[in-house]
Amino acid sequence: MAETPHSMTARITDLATAVPDCDFEQDYRGWAMRQLGEGREAKVYERMAERSGIEHRWSVLSAEDAKLDRGEGYYSAAAPSTASRMAIYAREAPDLALRAIAKLDRLGDITHIVVASCTGFVAPGIDQIIARRLGLPDDVERVLIGFMGCYAAVTALRTARHIVRSEPDARVLVVTVELSTLHHQNRVEIEPLLAGAQFGDGAAAAIVTGKGPGLELGEGISAALEESEALITWRIGDTGFEMHLSGEVPNRIAAALSDTAVQRRILGTGPKPEAFAVHAGGRSILDAVERGLELDPAQLEASRAVLRDFGNMSSSTLMFVMGRMLREMPASGIALAFGPGLAMEGFRFGRVDA
Repeated sequence: MAETPHSMTARITDLATAVPDCDFEQDYRGWAMRQLGEGREAKVYERMAERSGIEHRWSVLSAEDAKLDRGEGYYSAAAPSTASRMAIYAREAPDLALRAIAKLDRLGDITHIVVASCTGFVAPGIDQIIARRLGLPDDVERVLIGFMGCYAAVTALRTARHIVRSEPDARVLVVTVELSTLHHQNRVEIEPLLAGAQFGDGAAAAIVTGKGPGLELGEGISAALEESEALITWRIGDTGFEMHLSGEVPNRIAAALSDTAVQRRILGTGPKPEAFAVHAGGRSILDAVERGLELDPAQLEASRAVLRDFGNMSSSTLMFVMGRMLREMPASGIALAFGPGLAMEGFRFGRVDA
């Protein structure tokens, strides 16, 4: 069968985002400082929090619950069970996802829906819940991506690309929704406190199709570090999902990206891409990418702005950065995210006018 003019390309034509109403960043900082008391670790935490590049983080929790030790509900004396956290996820995740979807300029006739969500489980899945609440046809094809962590958005967008390349008339709704704040752990140790200081809640929705102006999704990029599987882990515990984020991660990323073969895999052999959409996992992560790939600081401005305004929203973070890319419409770019493995996932992108 002869290929149509659009059969080999897929592009993001619209992208919208949403966050909950409760900005809890300052409440978290105050809580963490009170836990650490007056010792050296408290001073270290305060200094690192000030240098984090994060000014706001948003939570589906109520303002009272988000005050942690002053709350009377979710974060009162006893840590809530995983079951109670998942009950909140089942209620709040679809609502937040639908808030993002409602901001899209035009939903159109959706043929496929791809959902990435790593901070909760519910069945029927959130993909089915969203499809039903949108009134999509019951034969819409659905894909649900879970527990991949921060690079799940890359997998979701690459999946949408594969769908459009195989079905040129497909119109794919890609959704990411993460409620990271449901997994707060009451551990009074500086490492988990600093890890917890990165994460917030957020959702994003995008349309990927084979027609119209937008950002074309190009070939994928993948790499995994040897002997790194213990650096980022996420375990399902009795009181939520327990994240471990090693302080070694930024240096390991910088070292890996400095390798000539890895650089060639990411950057190619031609001129350096105009734009970089890097998952805003933390200031040290962005600094590591800037250093490892020898980037101009301005090339990570979009990622740093997302980090400042929202923190790390797991898979949704890269979508927020890509939303800024869609407004800027660079001629060429590379998207990168890092997560459990330690692995890097990404793709090439660039402006397409028709």
